[in-house]
Amino acid sequence: MPNFRLGQRSESNLVGVNPELVKVVRRAIEITPVDFTVIEGVRTKARQQELWDQGRTKPGKIVTWTMRSKHIEGKAVDLLPVTGWDNLESFKSVSKAMFQAANELGVKIVWGADWNGNSVQEKGENDSPHFELSA
Repeated sequence: MPNFRLGQRSESNLVGVNPELVKVVRRAIEITPVDFTVIEGVRTKARQQELWDQGRTKPGKIVTWTMRSKHIEGKAVDLLPVTGWDNLESFKSVSKAMFQAANELGVKIVWGADWNGNSVQEKGENDSPHFELSA
């Protein structure tokens, strides 16, 4: 199995993220069969507003459904497999690594492509990069 490491961009994007979630991401990169990058960690309220406006008052596709994102609290990360946005199987592989790492470390997480954890992708469960600490 490959043994990937987080790059400088990923480590920078983990600054300010809850330490338990950082541990999960760092463990996941060690066990994942698909390399990934941390594309976003902590967001400012201004950044969240920019994302909220996208597809509503500004051009682009809607990418967020809330102004109360766990990114603002440092309790969420977005991970992108190096294979790109359109490879759902790669996102699933990263998800498996994230859940295995979380289980090993005793941390509870939720995946944006399966909010209710039933392994069936349903309407509204299409935020494949998103992982957050569960309440």
